[in-house]
Amino acid sequence: MELLAHCPTGARTVDTARLTLDEIVAEMVSAHAGGLDVARLHSGDPSVFSAMAEQMRRLDAAGVPYDVTPGVPAFAAAAASLGRELTVPTVGQTVILTRVSGQATPMPPGEDLATLGASRATIVLHLAVQRIDDVVAALVPHYGADCPAAVVAYASRPDELILRGPLSTIAAQVHAAAVKRTAVIVVGQVLTALNFPDSHLYSPTRPASPRLAS
Repeated sequence: MELLAHCPTGARTVDTARLTLDEIVAEMVSAHAGGLDVARLHSGDPSVFSAMAEQMRRLDAAGVPYDVTPGVPAFAAAAASLGRELTVPTVGQTVILTRVSGQATPMPPGEDLATLGASRATIVLHLAVQRIDDVVAALVPHYGADCPAAVVAYASRPDELILRGPLSTIAAQVHAAAVKRTAVIVVGQVLTALNFPDSHLYSPTRPASPRLAS
């Protein structure tokens, strides 16, 4: 809501919370036809779980030009709030961003938690906190009940809430705190890693980059 304070005087604002996709696109197409500039405001970053792809597809079909301004994805905001890097040398170098099936679009074949969890990579789940019990049940066989986990609700906002603990207790914490939406779940050893080697990026043994000729 704070961003709306930057709207110019006389700007028309449209609350899209209860609009269908076609109604949202119709608003943008109509405004473009009227010679107006349109800013479609998304939370987080539009490249992840934003429904941007279907909006762009419709705008392309309507011949409406647009550009995309990146934001701060929820997983990055959550990592910052946790004070953790998600890619720690020798501990975890792969991050899986995913969600679970539910009331949303079904997951593609091979992208269920049982399959993804077999990698034991750091996993970040969006849009899944309402099914925290199912998430824990699917991941414990691969990560173990004592694997570090965290839930960050409303990351980077004044009402941010952070829950930490092993997989075995994180669901109970979520229920006790009544977290039901706008949260990400993070699972992986990187959350508590302390004894790991420094990155090769800054190692004195790393070959120097060749200098460019002036």
